[in-house]
Amino acid sequence: MKKLLLFALVILFLPSLATAQGVVASADPRATAAGQEILRKGGSATDASMAMMLALTVVEPQSSGVGGGGFLVHHDGRTGRIETIDGRETAPFAAVPGRFLGADGKPMNFMAAVQGGLSVGVPGNIRLMAMAHQRWGKLPWKDIFAPAIRLAEEGYDVTKPMAAAMAYLAPIWRERFPAIAALYLDANGQPLPIGTHIRNPALGKLLRMIADEGPDAFYSGDNAAAIVATTNAFNPGGMTLADLGSYRAKPRDAVCGTYRRYKVCGMGPPSSGAVTVLQILGMLQSFDIAKMGKDSPVAWHLIGEAMQLAYADRDKYLGDSDFVSVPVKGLIDRRYLRARSKLISPDRSLADYQPGNPPGAPRRTVAPQNEVPGTTHFVAVDGAGNIDSMTSTVEGPFGSQLIANGYVLNNELTDFSFAPEKDGAPVANRVEPGKRPLSSMSPTIVYLDGKPILALGSAGGKRIIMHVLKTLVGVLDWHLPVADSIALPNLYFDRQGLLIEGNPMGLTLVAGVARLGPARASDVTSKVTALEWTPVGWRGAADPRSVGTVAIQ
Repeated sequence: MKKLLLFALVILFLPSLATAQGVVASADPRATAAGQEILRKGGSATDASMAMMLALTVVEPQSSGVGGGGFLVHHDGRTGRIETIDGRETAPFAAVPGRFLGADGKPMNFMAAVQGGLSVGVPGNIRLMAMAHQRWGKLPWKDIFAPAIRLAEEGYDVTKPMAAAMAYLAPIWRERFPAIAALYLDANGQPLPIGTHIRNPALGKLLRMIADEGPDAFYSGDNAAAIVATTNAFNPGGMTLADLGSYRAKPRDAVCGTYRRYKVCGMGPPSSGAVTVLQILGMLQSFDIAKMGKDSPVAWHLIGEAMQLAYADRDKYLGDSDFVSVPVKGLIDRRYLRARSKLISPDRSLADYQPGNPPGAPRRTVAPQNEVPGTTHFVAVDGAGNIDSMTSTVEGPFGSQLIANGYVLNNELTDFSFAPEKDGAPVANRVEPGKRPLSSMSPTIVYLDGKPILALGSAGGKRIIMHVLKTLVGVLDWHLPVADSIALPNLYFDRQGLLIEGNPMGLTLVAGVARLGPARASDVTSKVTALEWTPVGWRGAADPRSVGTVAIQ
């Protein structure tokens, strides 16, 4: 009997032993089905996640795809090792620090920069996919493309989010972008309504070519020539074949820190995700958020104060660590964060949120960047306990509005700070040739006693960090199921104060939070997907604000 009891306890608490089947979740049901299909064919979590990335290229072109980039966080079920791959886009060699300055030497209008080739970075997702597949894939490379090819050639139906993005952009497409208009507007120049069946044979042909010939088929030959021609035809960005041929995905060390009993790991620079999440958690460590509970206005006020202090540091110190010195260790140093937390009062707002001076910090200037809400996230776990948490993006809705071979090209370079220096000091996130722009993408994996218990991420531009942070607090402090944590009100801020999502719970919270500092209800949407370890194994969750779904192997 004792042996049986011991065996039962082992099964309950060790995911690496108890996982009998895989789970996938994404922001679109067709992509989720693609991941499930690959798992059922014997694929690994990485095979499934890459199949979802490709499928999302077809069915969620407004958010992500092979014309953009991403960050992957991977947990090895056998060794327990956590690794990350940086597939962030790079600036072409022609991208000098003054790229986004007008003739008067001042930063240009954001929309003038976004549309066309000036904003396009060298796409990274196919190189990321190749590196991930080489390390952790099980199925042949070609097999992973099958679901996406089928969707492109046989077609798919327009979803509500896609229709909304097309309706918003249709006037711009009619005027300036005939290629994308031909694919996503009808014969009368009107956006395609929800439920319209779309086929994308050009994308299907490209995916078949990459499946047959490997990743170099994307970065050289006809496809590379198409990218160069497209990005230099309107608002030219100076992209060359050499830019594409020299792109490499990069393995990076995961950035990890502790929060109460947990270890939280994510992506380091050029992502600001893990650092900023860990900063906020580190400041909250000084407060008993769990005892306050999810309905406490004080708890949400404290989260908001820590958020604004962390974002102040983000805007000053974070950038591509291949180009600038980023004081990652100093920013998440416990003593530094305890000192920062002493600036936070439970009964009033600080009002003035200045960056601190973390250990090892270089001289820098605060220079916020324009990061547009967009992007997608997907997660996968296989029967061996391997986990992928990946965020993928083309930046804003339909990226640069340019399309090549059926896929959308990103506008990622507008994630750089437009001003290269300020007050006589260099800006960490300024444009430079070959540099990767700062990102808020926050693919995350959480551990308890050395075992993974949670994997998540979100869309949402600079708000991504807070969508992930709120979900973490819901699970780790308030002990809610991850689905309930995702459904909690979203929180962000602007120059006027806190923004709390105007759902029923958020509307109730606003009144209490506003007594402690400026706060108002706002439309703060998200697109979180997550995996959670439970006593019966892994389960997934998708944001109720999205059309996302979960599927079991």
